Amino acid sequence: MTKEVGRTDDVRVLEWLKADLAENVGVLFKSLLNSGNDANIDALAALIINAYILARRVGINYQVLDMRIKHQLNTSISDLDEVHHIHGDLTQLQNYIESRGKDQKKR
Repeated sequence: MTKEVGRTDDVRVLEWLKADLAENVGVLFKSLLNSGNDANIDALAALIINAYILARRVGINYQVLDMRIKHQLNTSISDLDEVHHIHGDLTQLQNYIESRGKDQKKR
């Protein structure tokens, strides 16, 4: 019976996280239309936090998620060479993530 209760709680947490993710997307879209920079930053931060927590709840380690993000950036950059605007955004993000990793190694 305890295992069943635990599974039910796990399912409820996942459903709550999925609903929260959808709500955060809506908040972001609305903030992009009507609000200032702080509201946009808050909405984006909430989405990123939610994605990491959801990943952990479905068994994905934070480091594994980070590695997959880096891999997808590398793949997207090579695939989108001709789309310079998006390519530049992806390259900037890749550079930021790589420099963040170097800063953590120094500590």
